Amino acid sequence: MPEQMKPRSSSCAALFSLKQALIGAVVLVVHVALSAWASRRCVCEIDELVFGGLCPLCLTNDRVARGSSGRRLNGQCEVIMLLTDPEVESSLLISSDEGATYQKYRLNFYILSLLFHPEQEDWILAYSHDQKLYSSVEFGRRWQIVHERVAPNRFYWSKMGLDKEAGLIHLETSISEGQALYVTCRLQNCTEANKGKPFPGFIDPNSLVVQDEYVFVQVSTTGRPIYYVSAKRDVFTPMRLPKYTLPKELHVISTDDNRVVAAVQEWNQNETYNLYVSDTSGVFYSLALENVVSSMGIEGNVMVDLYEVAGIKGMFLANKRIDNQVKTYITYNRGRDWRLLQAPSKDLRGNNIHCVLPYCSLHLHLHVSANPYTSGNIASKESAPGLIIASGSFGGELTTTNVTVFITSDAGNTWRQIFTEEYAVLFLNQGGALVAIRHTPQSIRHLWLSVDEGRQWNKYSFTNTPLFVDGVLGEPGEETLIMTIFGHVSHRSEWQLVKIDFRSIFNRRCSETDYQTWHLHNQRRTSGKCAPAFWFHLSSMSRSCTTGMTFLNSTGYRKVVSNNCTSGVSVQYTARRQPCPVQAPKGLHLVTSEGTHTATLGANVTFLVFLEEGDGARTSITLDFGDGHAVTYSNVSSIEEGIKHIYKAVGIYKVTATGENPLGSETAVLYLHVNCQLEYIHLSAPFVAVRNKEVNLTAVLWPSQVGTVTYIWWIGNNTEQPLISLEGSVACTFSQEGTNSVTVQVSAGSSIMQDRKTIAVHDYFRSHLLAFSSNLDEHNPDVAEWRQDVSRVIKNALIQATGVREEQLLVTVLPGLPTAAEFFSCPTNRSQRENQTRLSEVLLSALNQNLVQFTLRPGVQVTVYAAHLSAAPLVDTSENHSGSAMLMLLSVVVAGLAVFVIYKFKRKIPGLNVYAQMQNEKEQEMMSPANPNEATPTSQRDRGPSLEILDTEFNSRPIGCMKPHVHHVKFSTELPTFIV
Repeated sequence: MPEQMKPRSSSCAALFSLKQALIGAVVLVVHVALSAWASRRCVCEIDELVFGGLCPLCLTNDRVARGSSGRRLNGQCEVIMLLTDPEVESSLLISSDEGATYQKYRLNFYILSLLFHPEQEDWILAYSHDQKLYSSVEFGRRWQIVHERVAPNRFYWSKMGLDKEAGLIHLETSISEGQALYVTCRLQNCTEANKGKPFPGFIDPNSLVVQDEYVFVQVSTTGRPIYYVSAKRDVFTPMRLPKYTLPKELHVISTDDNRVVAAVQEWNQNETYNLYVSDTSGVFYSLALENVVSSMGIEGNVMVDLYEVAGIKGMFLANKRIDNQVKTYITYNRGRDWRLLQAPSKDLRGNNIHCVLPYCSLHLHLHVSANPYTSGNIASKESAPGLIIASGSFGGELTTTNVTVFITSDAGNTWRQIFTEEYAVLFLNQGGALVAIRHTPQSIRHLWLSVDEGRQWNKYSFTNTPLFVDGVLGEPGEETLIMTIFGHVSHRSEWQLVKIDFRSIFNRRCSETDYQTWHLHNQRRTSGKCAPAFWFHLSSMSRSCTTGMTFLNSTGYRKVVSNNCTSGVSVQYTARRQPCPVQAPKGLHLVTSEGTHTATLGANVTFLVFLEEGDGARTSITLDFGDGHAVTYSNVSSIEEGIKHIYKAVGIYKVTATGENPLGSETAVLYLHVNCQLEYIHLSAPFVAVRNKEVNLTAVLWPSQVGTVTYIWWIGNNTEQPLISLEGSVACTFSQEGTNSVTVQVSAGSSIMQDRKTIAVHDYFRSHLLAFSSNLDEHNPDVAEWRQDVSRVIKNALIQATGVREEQLLVTVLPGLPTAAEFFSCPTNRSQRENQTRLSEVLLSALNQNLVQFTLRPGVQVTVYAAHLSAAPLVDTSENHSGSAMLMLLSVVVAGLAVFVIYKFKRKIPGLNVYAQMQNEKEQEMMSPANPNEATPTSQRDRGPSLEILDTEFNSRPIGCMKPHVHHVKFSTELPTFIV
């Protein structure tokens, strides 16, 4: 291999030396097996490699037996696909002559993974770095895009006999951060018109699993996942675990032999899982084994210590935690019975091993390697039933010390020790030959070969120079006797590939006398009594059972997978065919397709109705949406894709589904919260409050009608226990003088917003409104930070002009336009209170003489003056204070709040330009009070028309997602109870 061509990682390998034409391409190899496809088979000569000292052997399709002398055999050619390094270029290199020549095909995307069709040899799916899925029906020579925003590793080929066509693809597509869709597409024509949606509604991201005849999806509702299953591409049904099971996670382990084995982490588990086994529909589950150990993989994936033995249906090995010890158990009947493993009776040296059950047993590490070129801790082959090789230890529990390699050739009944160190073992010729290479970070040059199921091992050298082995790969096909070892001499050298052909040492076909019979026997510990599964109900039947037809009525029992008995009590426990009775509907379920109890105003809501029992073809379904609309369907099967509805107003709706036939009815109820997006909140609170006097705090929402709203209040210094209410206003009192903060959070649908205000609490104060020269409005951005800075500047200007002490004065700039402010004189002791009148006169005098000014920016001088709105200019909190003056002030403050809210959203409100134009005209009429020839508003009445026009315009059109019949936000000029 050229010097430039280095391995990208130990998991990538180039399996053949490339020609000079490929110099400069760093390759990731995809090795494609074509030996099963007659149309692509050809004969090629393979160099002979003969090892001395081996007994003469015969070649058979099943196992290897002893024979006589040998001859050379011919091999088969293969198609090879190489992916170039995308950092160099994005291309495919395809060879049809075992690497002798290559053709290059450029790509306009980067391939992350490939999925080959199990039957059509030229059909390939490619997943790109930007979440796009591509397809090729010409073995990568031409590509076309299938779909965008496809979830990684969530695309599957169709299965013949279950799907309608061979060129169908199952996909999970991303919609948003928390939502995905399950769709089906045609290979060469995936358009919206022919796209299928087998599950009506959104699913959780990365939850689609298509495996054998089952399809699984997950939908989370109120934080709890609901798992759905479809068997034989039928409608989806919620998976039924025992009622006391509250799953946090569920992983599908196996779907062999029309049964589902699932690992479930329940509510009280953290590092263990429970195993459950289903019926043929994949709906009902029974507990098989508790507390199976789990661990976290390198990529963050969960690894459950459960191993399904290849070649024998229903056989599993599992590591179970018992009293802080991990022990290995085995089952032959898909989890009905489990037992410990018997340790070997002798070690490699022939010494006796004293390991007595149940105190001492054999324990195995059950991790399978994610790298296809390296073996894990355990291995078995479909073509070599009963043969298992695993690393582990024996004793009271599983340990990571004293790990050795064990083998069984009778499906786990007896075990033998074969190596005292960890080895990678490769199956050749259906397990008739075993090749072992030591697991070590050091360089090696030897391998071990066994042709008698690991009883005898012979050591051979496969290279003259020691090699750091990166991986081992067997040639395609179950009868292969060719293997490839790839690695490197040093960490800076190119790959070295050693291809070894063992076929020359097998020189005849096996005869009948060469075979040996072995029996799968195991110790089943059973009392001989049968008990029905927890979910069995004698009267239960399929919802698809129609009157006049028949169905198989289960007796609650099923034959275990490995049971081959044909007589005995099988008739007693076998399901019986019975006529479908006319049965009242039972077990009616109503859910939304998203699995939530909330919906967005104006969006389509899809309701799903499930019926557990009853004649679905004769049961009508009525769905009342709770908003005055209802629909009726003649039977359940007509609504399998869901019922859609759009709500036109926010609120809580009682949605009722009723199933009815001549024998009875069943009702299911769902309370749906229809919400509108909350855009903004404003906390309305007084700037100053009187100690021990009640004030009101009000949260103003925009828009005002958003649906179900929860308010959380943090008042004063009580931050540990917030006040929670369903109303937007609360009353409170402050018992101590000083500064208090109030925070309100508003939870509406999926949105949470908050606002915060600071309230100064005093025993006594007076207040007065302030106005400004008109040039200030041009520079008012109406943001809180700007108002805070201007308030501080005004306070300093008042202090400089009057000599008032800082602690006696508070100033706040009000929201909205025109710019207004308020100052509060707050005496801190009795003498200051007695001089309160004198203090107010000093402040007003300075304001009326235009002595209070400040520079906003160079060239912009702002004058502050008192707003003369009535004959009673000051708000006084003394006992004999007149309420009329308070009314005047409140009207102005609320008007300011109204102006603020509308100013904040004026660009979003249709028709608000009318108000803006009127406001500009009003500002042109306002003159500075320093000029006696200019008009100045002198009463609340002068400001009233502006407020009325504003209120009329504000309510003339629907705002945001509010509808005309919904109550709008209105700003009242009445006296609020929170003003002091």
